[in-house]
This record gives sequence, C-alpha cells and structure tokens, in this order.
Amino acid sequence: MTRALILGGIADANVLAAEIVRAGIDAVYSYGGRTRVPADQPLPTRIGGFGGVSGLAGYIKRERITHVIDATHPFAAEMSRHAIEACAETGTPLIALERAPWSKTPGDIWIEVSDVNAAAAALPEAPANVFLAIGRQHIAPFAAKPQHAYTLRFVDPPEAPLPFAADVIVSRGPFTFEGELEMLRTRGIAWIVARNSGGDGAHAKIDAARRLGLPVIMISRPQLPERLRVESVAEVMEWLDHRTCLGA
Repeated sequence: MTRALILGGIADANVLAAEIVRAGIDAVYSYGGRTRVPADQPLPTRIGGFGGVSGLAGYIKRERITHVIDATHPFAAEMSRHAIEACAETGTPLIALERAPWSKTPGDIWIEVSDVNAAAAALPEAPANVFLAIGRQHIAPFAAKPQHAYTLRFVDPPEAPLPFAADVIVSRGPFTFEGELEMLRTRGIAWIVARNSGGDGAHAKIDAARRLGLPVIMISRPQLPERLRVESVAEVMEWLDHRTCLGA
C-alpha cells in the first residue's frame, strides 16, 4: 500500500497534495517551518525539521513511508540532500518535483552569479535602491554594502532585527506584472537581486525588470546529486502509478 511523504515548499506541492487526496492516496505533507502561517493542506500536515538525515530516515521507517516526493524550493539544497541520503539509506523511492529554471530572454539584463555572497559583491559601490527578492535567510551578506537602500519582501514580518536598514514589504505571492511594475517604479528600484527559482508565481518581477531595463543579479541554483526529477504534478502521479485527475 502506498504511503507518500511530500516535502513541500513550492506552489506545485499544494496542487500535488490536492491531487493525491483526489486519487485516494495515503500521504503526509511536511513543511520546513520557515513560514509561520503556512497554507492549509487537505492532507495530514507536520511542521519542522526532521533532525538531519538520520531523523528523516527514522521518520520514513517509523511512518512506513513508501514514496518520498521532494517538492521543496529549488534553493532548499540541504533538505534535498538529506532526502537523497535518507531515501538511499532506507531504500525508499524518491522523486523531485522541480520546476524548470528561468532562461534569459531578449531584453533581459542579467548578471549571473553562483551564490548570495557573489550577488552582494556584484552590486555597485555607488548608492542605489536595491530590491532583494531572496528570502530573509539569505540577506546577511548585503550588510557589507550598507550604502544601498534595500527593499525586502517577506511572507511573514521579521521576528528579529535585520542586519541593515531596509523597507520591508509583507506579502504573499503570486505577484502580477502590473503590481511588480508599480512596486519597482514607486520605490525607484535600480537593481534587483533574485534567485533562479523558476515557475510562474515569481516571474512577474523579471518581466517588470525587463520592461524597465533594470539589471537583475540572478543567483544560480545549487548543484545537487543526480536524482529522478520531473516538472509536473501529472508526472509525479504517473510515478505513483495513479492517473492524474487534473483537468477532470
């Protein structure tokens, strides 16, 4: 009997959860716990870490998990690595639901960098209005360039003091092209720092930057070990050997 564990983090994980319920599959949805008020799920839900590879392996055994679906954010590399190792240790099939990365198109002004530290180094020395679209866990390196006026956008209000002065927007996506265009114009944003997350929900800021001719410092995805990877909920359902009900 199938009992799946969804490691959530992207919008498609929510679609997958609904599809799994519709197919009558026994499953558990796991949140990493970084969002204080996560979206409701139609599945039994757990929140928080597992305690490393050994903790996740123990959970898989204890809960009789037969399939693991890694639908975490593309930059949640540590969790993805833990899933790879724990599934190898327990002999549990693993699949990654991972949206394709964005590709540069005509009109885009991208400065592609390998990580957050390189992104901070790529900012100019002259003071500028900068939109950091990278999540609160990754902003510390930008304290090295306090001359800039930073705009941040979080799902939850920050609980602790920020490492530098910033204008904080508290809002949950997806965001529209018109809304992003207005936000960038109103704040006089001259530079954007973004992670190449892929998908449609966060792409509006990239479209708006192209329209305004703004440079985007684009952080590449972390490298992960080889694993089975698909880009759609339908493919995950096929892997689980259940016909998708999407569009029914």
